[in-house]
Amino acid sequence: MSKPLIRCAIYTRKSSDEGLDQDFNSLDAQHEACAAYIASQKHEGWKMRPERYDDGGVSGGTLDRPALNRLLTEIDAGRIDMVVVYKIDRLTRSLADFAKLVERLEAAGCSFVSVTQAFNTSSSMGRLTLNVLLSFAQFEREVTAERIRDKIAASKKKGLWMGGVPPLGYDPHPDKMRRELVVNEDEAEIVRELFDLYHEHGCLSAVTREAEARGLRSKRHIFSTGRVQGGNIMSQGQIHKVLTNPIYRGLIRHKEVTYPGLHDSIIDEALWEEVQHLLQSASRRRRGAQPGGAPDADAPLKGLFCDETGDHLTPTHCQKNGRRFRYYVSNRLVSGGCDPTGWRLPARELEVSVANHISHHLGQCAKRHLVLEASDAASAQGASRLLSSLASAIAKEGIQSAVSLIRSGRIGREVLTIDLDPTTIASAIGVPADQLDRRLLAIEVSFECRRRGVEIRIVAGDIMPAPDPSLIRALRNARIWSEQMRSGIPLAHIAKSEKASERYMSRIMHLDGLSPKIKDAIVNGRQPIDLTLKALLRTHPPLAWDAQERQLGFAG
Repeated sequence: MSKPLIRCAIYTRKSSDEGLDQDFNSLDAQHEACAAYIASQKHEGWKMRPERYDDGGVSGGTLDRPALNRLLTEIDAGRIDMVVVYKIDRLTRSLADFAKLVERLEAAGCSFVSVTQAFNTSSSMGRLTLNVLLSFAQFEREVTAERIRDKIAASKKKGLWMGGVPPLGYDPHPDKMRRELVVNEDEAEIVRELFDLYHEHGCLSAVTREAEARGLRSKRHIFSTGRVQGGNIMSQGQIHKVLTNPIYRGLIRHKEVTYPGLHDSIIDEALWEEVQHLLQSASRRRRGAQPGGAPDADAPLKGLFCDETGDHLTPTHCQKNGRRFRYYVSNRLVSGGCDPTGWRLPARELEVSVANHISHHLGQCAKRHLVLEASDAASAQGASRLLSSLASAIAKEGIQSAVSLIRSGRIGREVLTIDLDPTTIASAIGVPADQLDRRLLAIEVSFECRRRGVEIRIVAGDIMPAPDPSLIRALRNARIWSEQMRSGIPLAHIAKSEKASERYMSRIMHLDGLSPKIKDAIVNGRQPIDLTLKALLRTHPPLAWDAQERQLGFAG
């Protein structure tokens, strides 16, 4: 009886492209060994397909490989029964990817065999052995990656250039053994011109237009393969990347840290610092606003606050029933979708809270004379008086008057911090910035968000009394309607005169039985911030006053 035909495909891979241009390379050696193995299994019905599936210069840490994708397509179509590889790490070095491949092969009725390791996935022992070997292959890959990352970090600490396309203004050192950059004077003039233009205009759009008019081009780089990249008109993003690249100050950047480089700088320190300050100031302006203009009326806190992860709060809005609702949200919610750790704060609530705390902080510092670090009584009193006036102006005018004083802010789960700009405050009260008391420049208050009905209320610092008109009106109606019922007027007559339903009026009248302590707190605005009329009607308070107070949060 003849054996069933087993259609075999050979897959080969090599991580680097070194030596692939030789007449007989590593891929050919793998293919020859696999072909010999298939020939030895001819009596079992194995037959080699003529197509080759070779991935040269592709890492085993990814499944995004051209030849592998072609192979998987053929397997899904049912045209391959067995995949033959030289070693299992030629197929993949990742356990997670291996699990995906095995599942996909089994679904198509296909197996694979390793020539040099003498087992296949058709048995449970073979799959167990594969898992063990792949664990070591993945471990080896991860250790190698860590070693490479550590080497790169250590090299950059020494100021070495670790390869890649050099930035505009620099070329690799002619000596291939020296990992340094040398200044390309023609390109360096373009870099200096871009910095001078931004220092003059303070606007990326204006610099982009001027650069195009002057014919400034990006770096033209020719790869070893002959491919040409760059040499085009620079976009706004490319110019911003040039203006923020610390390599032009003679530094080498590794992630968020910079180290002194071995190359010469193109931009002097003074110009670099001024351009960075202008860029940071521009990032706080709304798109389209002119430099030096007034704060954005729709989002005055844009670019100033971040959350506890360091993610900036971005202004956004929505329309509902013809009304516009503004919010400040963590940027990752805009760019990355849902994230339970992100913030979504009502804009007006946040702006009012920030303005109130700045006003209160400045007023308290003025009363306690915490304005200047060291001064005589006359100058201290004058500075305190001016600071008190500034606090009063902020209390009256709100966030539009306060925003210029804010350098940065941070919102956490329990604390709100605001750093004030010493230069702006010093200018407002007419004193040198270096003479300000450090305690004047830092604000830190407790911060919490609570849901109140359908809205979110911000509770920052001490809770100020805030009477709820709906609750007070309900208490008044409950008292009036109850008195009318006790005087003998039927509920139906009261409901008709008030143009309200009897069911609604009966629910409101129950509030007349609340304890005096709860009523007094509601009238004076000292009720819990999440206690709304809707929440109160939903709770069905007990008859006993002490039980009511415990249930509704008035026991303390």
